[in-house]
Amino acid sequence: MSKQIELQIHEEMFNKFYYPYLMDYSTKYEVHKGSAGSGKSYFITQKLIIKALQSKRKILVIRKVASTNKDSTWTLFKDVLEQFQMLDKCTINKSDYEITLPNKSVFLFKGLDNSEKIKSITGISDIFVEEATELFLDDVTQLKLRLRGKQGNCQIYFAFNPIGKTNWVYDFFKFTPENQSEKIRELPYTKIFSTTYKDNKFLSDDYIQTLMSLKEENYIKYLIYTEGIFCSGDKLVYTNWITHLFDYQEILKRKNAVAIFGLDFGYINDNTAFIGSILDDETMEIFIFCEHFEKGMLNNQIADMIKRKGFRKEIIIADSAERKSIDELKKLGITRIKPSKKGKGSIRHGVQKLQQYKLIVHPSCVNIIEELQNYSYKKDKNSNEYTNEINDNHNHGLDALRYSLQAIKAIPTIIKIRL
Repeated sequence: MSKQIELQIHEEMFNKFYYPYLMDYSTKYEVHKGSAGSGKSYFITQKLIIKALQSKRKILVIRKVASTNKDSTWTLFKDVLEQFQMLDKCTINKSDYEITLPNKSVFLFKGLDNSEKIKSITGISDIFVEEATELFLDDVTQLKLRLRGKQGNCQIYFAFNPIGKTNWVYDFFKFTPENQSEKIRELPYTKIFSTTYKDNKFLSDDYIQTLMSLKEENYIKYLIYTEGIFCSGDKLVYTNWITHLFDYQEILKRKNAVAIFGLDFGYINDNTAFIGSILDDETMEIFIFCEHFEKGMLNNQIADMIKRKGFRKEIIIADSAERKSIDELKKLGITRIKPSKKGKGSIRHGVQKLQQYKLIVHPSCVNIIEELQNYSYKKDKNSNEYTNEINDNHNHGLDALRYSLQAIKAIPTIIKIRL
């Protein structure tokens, strides 16, 4: 007769956000995107141990490189087993990195740096992919093929911090600027959780302070590891911006406030981007309040969009590379549209001009926010140092914003000289 396993757990052991999903095995894929310290990996570990104690299972715990398991997932599982007062009842194989529970369920800790060893493992019921952004999409395909257990409720769990949106997880799990902050989102066979450190009641004040200090030390890392937002890991062009709710009509009442508008043309592969903002030259602030991003727009559709927004009579500075489109828009009733002035160094000068301002972005302008989070400088391939050249992507709305500044007089660069 097999000995009954008694596991003493209570709700206080779990974070409030995660607890309702502790016994939920309803989707094949469970995705946990979050900031550092959000508790996502700890919860997955708690959930898998409880699942494995209910029926005999073979669970594969994966990282890209096997050696990184030692100080991460291997230690994490032992910590949770200790929390559940189960560690002394388990068989711990330190040489092969295996943990066997009293009911013969087994956790195998492996790396994909030797994928042939993974292919030889049979009967896998569940897979936990830690730091999923380290993997390639081909790795994930191979893991999906390994999930062949007969136990039922077979699942793959993914955990990661959101790095650049060029990583495979961004498109694969259909993240967008609008949905990446949704706490829970569902796709076919998939449930996606987005959490931050605020969802983890067990964090120390010191750790929270460390996360908050990133805002001044490294803003890119702050967005990724504190706010849990997809963001390029490269050096950003603009760090002089914030998101803030405001009423643009109230801002326009300021003595020195002027509305400015820019348009960057796109079609099949690129968005047409229209940006409306208010510039206050006295406070050196630009309030970005309006955006429109859309592919495949014909000129009559662009004109209709501008009219619909109520900006037909405004001066709009548009990409001068599309002079024919500008002329057509004039005939369609956008009579005050003008071509931007371009020339050698015009991008650099325009960027430097924008960098002199504080950019306040309305939260509804999700596409320009995404560009600000990803518009970055190029790296020299030999030295790995950043250059003054800028990557030509994540910039359609920012180009339109840069053009719009040409509607006002030139702003001099301020050089402070100590006498």
